[in-house]
Amino acid sequence: MAAEYCSPRQLARTIVAFGLVTAAAIGYSWPTANASEMLARAKANLTANAMARHVRVLADDSFEGREAGKRGGRAAAAYIVEQIEDLGFEPAGDNGTYFQSFGSNMRNILAMLPGSDPTVANEYVIVGAHYDHVGYGNARNSYGPYGRVHNGADDNASGVAAVIELMRSLQKLPETPRRSILIGFWDGEEKGLLGSAHFVRVRPKSLTDKNAVFCINLDMVGRLRDRRVEIFGARTSPGLRSLLVATNNGLGGEPLSFTFTWDITEDSDHYSFISGRIPTVMLHTGLHDQYHRPSDDIELVNHEGIRDVAGLTLALAVTVANAETKPTFRPEARAESNATRRRFESAVQAACPAGAGASCHGRIRASLQARSS
Repeated sequence: MAAEYCSPRQLARTIVAFGLVTAAAIGYSWPTANASEMLARAKANLTANAMARHVRVLADDSFEGREAGKRGGRAAAAYIVEQIEDLGFEPAGDNGTYFQSFGSNMRNILAMLPGSDPTVANEYVIVGAHYDHVGYGNARNSYGPYGRVHNGADDNASGVAAVIELMRSLQKLPETPRRSILIGFWDGEEKGLLGSAHFVRVRPKSLTDKNAVFCINLDMVGRLRDRRVEIFGARTSPGLRSLLVATNNGLGGEPLSFTFTWDITEDSDHYSFISGRIPTVMLHTGLHDQYHRPSDDIELVNHEGIRDVAGLTLALAVTVANAETKPTFRPEARAESNATRRRFESAVQAACPAGAGASCHGRIRASLQARSS
């Protein structure tokens, strides 16, 4: 047994080097993410049929690939607003509308569910998805063939469908969350994250006295395979990984399986919010051969998977909105990558003396993972 002893000093050095501290260690305690009756009832309102209905509309040829600033993109925006007008969310865009205009005919769509606790209602959790795609495709944004409608059923009609139905479920909660929840449908993502970057730089007047405390970005959540979801940004706040795992395990039924990615790259809207120092996660069900091709169509979409990702998103958003303490941003996450993860793995190896068995590696890995979450 002595051969498998790990020096507390070695462990402490590794924890400090990789920012692996528990939320409790810095005086912040995430709420327990169990499957309360309230969330269970709200989650039950999410259906695969509803997801399929929205994806079928948004991925129809008549929307011409939903290119930002073009006719199809504006038609998609009109459809989204039509869906949310009767859900009781307040317009949070420009001049009392749902729209935040920017660039060349591009528009974010913003709606707010005001929080119920006056002491924290000026803080808001963002749940968002980009609604634009690449139109007819060209050499800069498509893998071909060009000149044909790219319907973007997975990218990102799936994310939009999830957010619309999540809004409906939020309305059915018996108690409104303490913090406000802002819903964002971002335009211009395919042109360089334009809509989310504009929002981070220029908030509408209705939000100037409010603070974003957390963001969940859904991008390409329509191809769930083997229950696996890729999570980006889990290291942007202490305790966030633990919260994700606890929320997932507390939802009931078969849990999703997570792959945590340390890379933070400029490939979806989560990057804009992390650059703005807002703790952020992106949920993503993976790339595929139809990515940015005309073949990304509804026939290949897993609507039950969209429902399950939406359920996780709903529970996560409500849990953070009801937490006693808001998330804190961890700036070191922006410089970390999967290469950092490999150094972490090396540190696990180094923390055990030569000849130590698998039980030492497992124990140290568990200790470090616990402290990173």
